Amino acid sequence: MGFRIVVVNSRCKLETRLNYLVVRGESEKKIYIHEINTLIVQSTAVSLTAALLSVLIENRVKVIFCDEKCSPQAELMPYRGAHNSVKRYKWQFSWKDETKDEIWQTIVRKKIGSQADLLERLGFQNETQMLRRYREEVQKGDASNREGHAAKVYFHCILPEGTSRRNGGFINACLNYGYAVLLSAFNREIAAAGLLTQLGIRHDNEFNAFNLSCDLIEPFRAVVDETALSLCEEEGDFKRRMANILNYGVVMEGKKTTLDLAIRSHVRSVMCALEEDDVSLVSYPEKIMFEDEL
Repeated sequence: MGFRIVVVNSRCKLETRLNYLVVRGESEKKIYIHEINTLIVQSTAVSLTAALLSVLIENRVKVIFCDEKCSPQAELMPYRGAHNSVKRYKWQFSWKDETKDEIWQTIVRKKIGSQADLLERLGFQNETQMLRRYREEVQKGDASNREGHAAKVYFHCILPEGTSRRNGGFINACLNYGYAVLLSAFNREIAAAGLLTQLGIRHDNEFNAFNLSCDLIEPFRAVVDETALSLCEEEGDFKRRMANILNYGVVMEGKKTTLDLAIRSHVRSVMCALEEDDVSLVSYPEKIMFEDEL
Protein backbone atom coordinates (compact mmCIF):
# COMPACT_ATOMS: atom_id res chain seq x y z
CA MET A 1 0.00 0.00 0.00
CA GLY A 2 1.54 3.28 -1.12
CA PHE A 3 1.77 6.41 1.01
CA ARG A 4 2.70 9.19 -1.43
CA ILE A 5 0.20 11.62 -2.93
CA VAL A 6 1.63 12.83 -6.25
CA VAL A 7 0.20 16.00 -7.79
CA VAL A 8 1.14 16.83 -11.40
CA ASN A 9 0.26 20.43 -12.25
CA SER A 10 2.42 21.38 -15.24
CA ARG A 11 2.92 20.26 -18.84
CA CYS A 12 4.71 16.91 -18.97
CA LYS A 13 4.47 13.30 -20.10
CA LEU A 14 3.87 10.48 -17.64
CA GLU A 15 5.06 6.97 -18.41
CA THR A 16 6.29 3.85 -16.64
CA ARG A 17 9.75 2.35 -16.64
CA LEU A 18 10.97 -0.52 -14.44
CA ASN A 19 8.14 -0.09 -11.87
CA TYR A 20 8.72 3.66 -11.68
CA LEU A 21 6.43 6.53 -12.59
CA VAL A 22 8.54 8.69 -14.89
CA VAL A 23 7.64 12.38 -15.17
CA ARG A 24 9.20 13.92 -18.27
CA GLY A 25 8.95 17.71 -18.28
CA GLU A 26 11.69 20.35 -18.17
CA SER A 27 13.56 17.72 -16.20
CA GLU A 28 12.95 14.01 -15.60
CA LYS A 29 11.78 12.68 -12.25
CA LYS A 30 11.09 9.12 -11.12
CA ILE A 31 8.87 7.85 -8.31
CA TYR A 32 8.61 4.21 -7.29
CA ILE A 33 5.04 3.14 -8.14
CA HIS A 34 4.66 0.93 -5.04
CA GLU A 35 5.11 4.08 -2.92
CA ILE A 36 2.24 5.94 -4.62
CA ASN A 37 -1.19 5.97 -3.02
CA THR A 38 -2.82 8.67 -5.17
CA LEU A 39 -1.91 10.38 -8.43
CA ILE A 40 -3.72 13.66 -9.09
CA VAL A 41 -3.38 14.90 -12.66
CA GLN A 42 -4.18 18.56 -12.08
CA SER A 43 -3.23 19.96 -15.51
CA THR A 44 -4.97 19.23 -18.81
CA ALA A 45 -1.56 19.64 -20.50
CA VAL A 46 -0.41 16.27 -19.14
CA SER A 47 -0.19 13.22 -21.42
CA LEU A 48 -0.06 9.62 -20.15
CA THR A 49 0.74 6.26 -21.68
CA ALA A 50 -1.70 3.34 -21.66
CA ALA A 51 1.07 1.19 -20.17
CA LEU A 52 1.28 3.52 -17.16
CA LEU A 53 -2.49 3.46 -16.61
CA SER A 54 -2.46 -0.34 -16.70
CA VAL A 55 0.35 -0.54 -14.12
CA LEU A 56 -1.38 2.00 -11.85
CA ILE A 57 -4.62 -0.01 -11.92
CA GLU A 58 -2.72 -3.22 -11.19
CA ASN A 59 -1.11 -1.59 -8.14
CA ARG A 60 -4.42 -0.05 -6.98
CA VAL A 61 -3.15 3.50 -7.26
CA LYS A 62 -5.96 6.05 -7.12
CA VAL A 63 -5.82 8.29 -10.21
CA ILE A 64 -7.82 11.54 -10.23
CA PHE A 65 -8.13 13.73 -13.33
CA CYS A 66 -8.90 17.45 -13.01
CA ASP A 67 -10.50 19.88 -15.44
CA GLU A 68 -9.10 23.15 -16.79
CA LYS A 69 -10.02 24.82 -13.47
CA CYS A 70 -7.99 22.18 -11.57
CA SER A 71 -11.13 20.74 -9.98
CA PRO A 72 -11.49 16.93 -9.74
CA GLN A 73 -13.56 15.72 -12.69
CA ALA A 74 -13.08 11.96 -13.01
CA GLU A 75 -11.10 9.06 -11.62
CA LEU A 76 -9.68 5.78 -12.86
CA MET A 77 -11.35 2.67 -11.46
CA PRO A 78 -10.90 -1.01 -12.36
CA TYR A 79 -13.75 -3.06 -13.83
CA ARG A 80 -13.31 -5.75 -11.21
CA GLY A 81 -12.23 -5.33 -7.63
CA ALA A 82 -12.63 -8.99 -6.65
CA HIS A 83 -12.41 -12.36 -8.37
CA ASN A 84 -16.06 -13.12 -7.52
CA SER A 85 -17.61 -9.75 -8.35
CA VAL A 86 -20.86 -11.24 -9.71
CA LYS A 87 -21.46 -13.05 -6.42
CA ARG A 88 -20.68 -9.85 -4.54
CA TYR A 89 -23.13 -7.88 -6.68
CA LYS A 90 -25.92 -10.38 -5.98
CA TRP A 91 -25.19 -10.17 -2.26
CA GLN A 92 -25.26 -6.37 -2.42
CA PHE A 93 -28.72 -6.41 -4.00
CA SER A 94 -29.97 -8.65 -1.16
CA TRP A 95 -29.05 -6.32 1.72
CA LYS A 96 -31.92 -6.14 4.22
CA ASP A 97 -33.76 -2.82 4.52
CA GLU A 98 -33.84 -3.06 8.31
CA THR A 99 -30.07 -3.51 8.53
CA LYS A 100 -29.49 -0.65 6.09
CA ASP A 101 -31.74 1.62 8.16
CA GLU A 102 -29.81 0.78 11.33
CA ILE A 103 -26.46 1.41 9.64
CA TRP A 104 -27.72 4.72 8.26
CA GLN A 105 -28.77 5.67 11.78
CA THR A 106 -25.20 5.12 13.03
CA ILE A 107 -23.74 7.00 10.05
CA VAL A 108 -25.93 10.05 10.66
CA ARG A 109 -25.26 10.00 14.41
CA LYS A 110 -21.53 9.89 13.80
CA LYS A 111 -21.73 12.65 11.20
CA ILE A 112 -23.72 14.99 13.44
CA GLY A 113 -21.41 14.17 16.35
CA SER A 114 -18.37 15.15 14.26
CA GLN A 115 -20.05 18.37 13.22
CA ALA A 116 -20.91 19.18 16.83
CA ASP A 117 -17.30 18.58 17.91
CA LEU A 118 -16.04 20.98 15.25
CA LEU A 119 -18.54 23.67 16.22
CA GLU A 120 -17.45 23.31 19.84
CA ARG A 121 -13.83 23.86 18.85
CA LEU A 122 -14.92 26.94 16.90
CA GLY A 123 -16.75 28.37 19.92
CA PHE A 124 -20.39 27.90 18.85
CA GLN A 125 -21.63 26.55 22.17
CA ASN A 126 -25.40 26.93 21.66
CA GLU A 127 -25.27 25.37 18.21
CA THR A 128 -23.09 22.56 19.57
CA GLN A 129 -25.73 21.64 22.13
CA MET A 130 -28.43 21.80 19.45
CA LEU A 131 -26.54 19.36 17.22
CA ARG A 132 -25.88 16.98 20.10
CA ARG A 133 -29.59 16.97 20.82
CA TYR A 134 -30.28 16.21 17.15
CA ARG A 135 -27.75 13.38 17.34
CA GLU A 136 -29.69 11.69 20.13
CA GLU A 137 -32.94 12.09 18.19
CA VAL A 138 -31.78 10.23 15.07
CA GLN A 139 -34.13 7.32 14.34
CA LYS A 140 -33.60 4.24 12.18
CA GLY A 141 -33.17 5.38 8.62
CA ASP A 142 -33.18 8.96 9.99
CA ALA A 143 -36.92 9.09 9.45
CA SER A 144 -37.19 12.55 11.07
CA ASN A 145 -34.34 13.99 8.91
CA ARG A 146 -32.12 15.07 11.81
CA GLU A 147 -29.24 15.13 9.30
CA GLY A 148 -30.89 17.88 7.28
CA HIS A 149 -31.77 19.97 10.35
CA ALA A 150 -28.21 19.63 11.66
CA ALA A 151 -26.70 20.60 8.30
CA LYS A 152 -28.69 23.84 8.22
CA VAL A 153 -27.37 24.89 11.63
CA TYR A 154 -23.85 23.63 10.93
CA PHE A 155 -23.21 25.37 7.61
CA HIS A 156 -24.76 28.59 8.90
CA CYS A 157 -21.92 28.60 11.43
CA ILE A 158 -18.94 27.56 9.31
CA LEU A 159 -19.65 29.36 6.02
CA PRO A 160 -19.04 33.10 5.59
CA GLU A 161 -22.08 35.30 6.14
CA GLY A 162 -24.36 35.38 3.10
CA THR A 163 -22.83 32.20 1.66
CA SER A 164 -24.49 28.83 1.14
CA ARG A 165 -23.18 25.52 -0.19
CA ARG A 166 -24.66 26.40 -3.57
CA ASN A 167 -22.62 29.58 -3.85
CA GLY A 168 -19.08 29.83 -5.08
CA GLY A 169 -16.21 31.35 -3.14
CA PHE A 170 -12.96 30.12 -1.70
CA ILE A 171 -14.36 28.00 1.17
CA ASN A 172 -16.80 26.18 -1.10
CA ALA A 173 -14.02 25.53 -3.62
CA CYS A 174 -11.91 23.99 -0.83
CA LEU A 175 -14.83 21.88 0.40
CA ASN A 176 -15.71 20.62 -3.08
CA TYR A 177 -12.10 19.70 -3.83
CA GLY A 178 -11.57 18.00 -0.47
CA TYR A 179 -14.83 16.04 -0.70
CA ALA A 180 -13.85 14.82 -4.17
CA VAL A 181 -10.48 13.57 -2.91
CA LEU A 182 -12.14 11.87 0.07
CA LEU A 183 -14.86 10.34 -2.12
CA SER A 184 -12.26 8.82 -4.42
CA ALA A 185 -10.74 6.96 -1.44
CA PHE A 186 -14.13 5.41 -0.67
CA ASN A 187 -14.67 4.56 -4.34
CA ARG A 188 -11.40 2.69 -4.41
CA GLU A 189 -12.15 0.65 -1.29
CA ILE A 190 -15.68 -0.21 -2.39
CA ALA A 191 -14.45 -1.30 -5.82
CA ALA A 192 -11.68 -3.32 -4.19
CA ALA A 193 -14.35 -5.12 -2.14
CA GLY A 194 -16.00 -6.19 -5.39
CA LEU A 195 -19.09 -4.03 -4.87
CA LEU A 196 -20.99 -1.48 -6.95
CA THR A 197 -20.46 2.15 -5.97
CA GLN A 198 -23.80 2.95 -7.64
CA LEU A 199 -25.95 0.90 -5.24
CA GLY A 200 -26.19 2.75 -1.94
CA ILE A 201 -27.53 2.20 1.53
CA ARG A 202 -29.47 5.47 1.63
CA HIS A 203 -28.44 7.53 -1.39
CA ASP A 204 -30.47 6.44 -4.42
CA ASN A 205 -29.92 8.98 -7.19
CA GLU A 206 -30.16 7.43 -10.64
CA PHE A 207 -27.63 9.98 -11.94
CA ASN A 208 -25.07 9.36 -9.17
CA ALA A 209 -22.44 6.74 -9.92
CA PHE A 210 -21.21 6.84 -6.32
CA ASN A 211 -24.31 6.40 -4.13
CA LEU A 212 -22.66 3.93 -1.76
CA SER A 213 -19.54 6.08 -1.44
CA CYS A 214 -21.73 9.10 -0.67
CA ASP A 215 -23.32 7.09 2.14
CA LEU A 216 -20.08 6.05 3.78
CA ILE A 217 -18.26 9.37 3.39
CA GLU A 218 -20.71 11.31 5.59
CA PRO A 219 -19.03 10.92 9.03
CA PHE A 220 -15.67 11.89 7.49
CA ARG A 221 -16.72 15.18 5.89
CA ALA A 222 -15.87 17.22 8.97
CA VAL A 223 -12.19 16.41 8.37
CA VAL A 224 -12.42 18.30 5.07
CA ASP A 225 -14.44 21.09 6.70
CA GLU A 226 -11.90 21.74 9.44
CA THR A 227 -9.02 21.68 6.97
CA ALA A 228 -10.80 24.11 4.64
CA LEU A 229 -11.44 26.54 7.51
CA SER A 230 -7.71 26.54 8.32
CA LEU A 231 -6.76 27.74 4.82
CA CYS A 232 -6.72 31.24 3.36
CA GLU A 233 -7.02 32.53 -0.20
CA GLU A 234 -3.48 33.85 -0.13
CA GLU A 235 -2.18 30.31 0.35
CA GLY A 236 -0.72 29.34 -3.01
CA ASP A 237 -1.22 25.59 -3.19
CA PHE A 238 -4.33 24.93 -1.10
CA LYS A 239 -5.28 21.95 -3.28
CA ARG A 240 -2.13 20.12 -2.24
CA ARG A 241 -3.09 20.74 1.39
CA MET A 242 -6.57 19.36 0.77
CA ALA A 243 -5.18 16.31 -1.04
CA ASN A 244 -2.97 15.59 1.96
CA ILE A 245 -5.95 14.86 4.26
CA LEU A 246 -5.61 11.15 3.44
CA ASN A 247 -2.26 11.18 5.25
CA TYR A 248 -3.66 12.59 8.49
CA GLY A 249 -2.92 10.57 11.59
CA VAL A 250 -5.82 8.56 12.97
CA VAL A 251 -6.47 6.42 16.04
CA MET A 252 -8.81 3.57 15.15
CA GLU A 253 -9.60 0.57 17.33
CA GLY A 254 -6.83 1.69 19.65
CA LYS A 255 -4.15 1.72 16.94
CA LYS A 256 -2.40 4.57 15.14
CA THR A 257 -2.83 4.63 11.39
CA THR A 258 -3.62 7.07 8.56
CA LEU A 259 -6.99 8.37 7.47
CA ASP A 260 -6.62 6.48 4.18
CA LEU A 261 -6.19 3.15 5.96
CA ALA A 262 -8.93 4.03 8.45
CA ILE A 263 -11.31 4.46 5.51
CA ARG A 264 -10.41 0.94 4.38
CA SER A 265 -11.13 -0.45 7.85
CA HIS A 266 -14.41 1.46 8.05
CA VAL A 267 -15.63 0.19 4.68
CA ARG A 268 -14.78 -3.38 5.65
CA SER A 269 -16.59 -3.00 8.98
CA VAL A 270 -19.75 -1.82 7.20
CA MET A 271 -19.56 -4.81 4.86
CA CYS A 272 -19.24 -7.13 7.87
CA ALA A 273 -22.23 -5.47 9.54
CA LEU A 274 -24.33 -5.99 6.41
CA GLU A 275 -23.22 -9.59 6.10
CA GLU A 276 -23.90 -10.44 9.75
CA ASP A 277 -26.93 -8.14 10.17
CA ASP A 278 -25.14 -6.67 13.18
CA VAL A 279 -24.74 -2.89 13.23
CA SER A 280 -22.42 -3.08 16.25
CA LEU A 281 -19.65 -4.26 13.91
CA VAL A 282 -19.42 -0.83 12.25
CA SER A 283 -16.26 0.97 13.39
CA TYR A 284 -15.18 4.61 13.10
CA PRO A 285 -11.96 6.53 13.86
CA GLU A 286 -11.69 7.46 17.53
CA LYS A 287 -9.45 10.46 16.91
CA ILE A 288 -8.09 12.33 13.90
CA MET A 289 -4.95 14.44 14.10
CA PHE A 290 -5.01 17.34 11.63
CA GLU A 291 -1.39 16.97 10.63
CA ASP A 292 0.59 14.61 8.42
CA GLU A 293 2.52 12.91 11.21
CA LEU A 294 1.30 10.00 13.31
